[in-house]
Amino acid sequence: MRSTRRAVVITGIGMITPAGRGLTATFDAQCEGRSGIVTPPRDHVVATWIENAGVAPDVDPAELYDRADPCLDRYVLLALAAADDAVADAGLVPGENADPHRIATVVSSGGGGLLTYEDQASARRAKGRTGISPYMIPGILPNMAAARIALRFGLRGYSAAIATACAAGAQSIAEGLRLIRGGEADVVVCGGTDAPLHPSIATGFVNARATANGWADPAQASRPFDKGRNGFVLSEGSCVVVLESAEHADARGVAGYADLIGWGGTTDAHHLTAPRADGEGAAEAMRRAVADAGLTPSDVDYINAHGTSTKRGDAAETKAVHDVFGDHAPAVSATKSVIGHSLAAAGAIEAAVTAIAIAKATLPPTHNLLDVDPKCELDHIVDKPRQGPISVALSNSFGFGGHNISLALAPASSRARRFG
Repeated sequence: MRSTRRAVVITGIGMITPAGRGLTATFDAQCEGRSGIVTPPRDHVVATWIENAGVAPDVDPAELYDRADPCLDRYVLLALAAADDAVADAGLVPGENADPHRIATVVSSGGGGLLTYEDQASARRAKGRTGISPYMIPGILPNMAAARIALRFGLRGYSAAIATACAAGAQSIAEGLRLIRGGEADVVVCGGTDAPLHPSIATGFVNARATANGWADPAQASRPFDKGRNGFVLSEGSCVVVLESAEHADARGVAGYADLIGWGGTTDAHHLTAPRADGEGAAEAMRRAVADAGLTPSDVDYINAHGTSTKRGDAAETKAVHDVFGDHAPAVSATKSVIGHSLAAAGAIEAAVTAIAIAKATLPPTHNLLDVDPKCELDHIVDKPRQGPISVALSNSFGFGGHNISLALAPASSRARRFG
């Protein structure tokens, strides 16, 4: 039986990923098999440094500011674009249909202003002290996406940026759920953003042998759960969602995509970068998400997997799913198969894709899953979407440091619902 606690609904979604910008660009790409993964163009800063990458569309700063901004890093620019789209999608007008003091902002990044830092470090080496801009510090801080979004919309409630690597976007959404349930906010603008495509970060992952390599067609490089997978594809992107209590959404007359009904979080305490082989931390996060929703594992229909396309990660997640659900695991698919891994943005993107899947009663497939690894046997959705209503779904996110987050979602409880 579902929890009777204050219902929390997703009323706005903004996404910018290698598959495009817009509410359903990434969802449609996954359903249709259109990969956003490319060989970096010759004029891109990571060209020659990494074989494959997920490059997000450019955002014109003039769309957001009417004058040049000396400390606007790309990770913030992507977040602002996603936030603009999410707030508009939700029809949210702080000060008119929502109290700005009751709107929280939780938008996280794994690395903050990496591009700004690298540019400034190069300038210092070339010019010494005079090469460093006085605007460098607000350009690199990892809380600046949250701060800029709050500033842009005049959001006066609680704000934060959670630093849990690739779990941060999902954990930011979980924090939004906690804030609304606890009565500390009526609305939370939350999500994740990262722009890691520059030589130092790309080379760090390549030298760690974490990235996919040897694929003539970059669209085939990200292949979660496939026997031939050999690493993840480094990507950039951002996703911001608007959460609000169902009562608040109904009072505004806004439609919801899905309810956020539970969350679970654990720590592996095992290794700085490798997951536990037995998947115990991931399994416990899923169990806690289901229990927090007041449900049992048998209620879950679908899992949007973390599914990075790494040997250890995919096998550990599979083991975790089997431990929680037994031989009758829910249907599974992985969004990273078409957009790669956008670090802190990934969990927010995948939660949004899950919400859209629920609203459309359509489960998107995993692509490039041609030969399932025997260690990754699950009810994989492949080739084409599956149609049909979804009662409960999980969205999984796991990060370096052993951070595990699972979010539970269900059909929207708001009076109005998206897509009919």
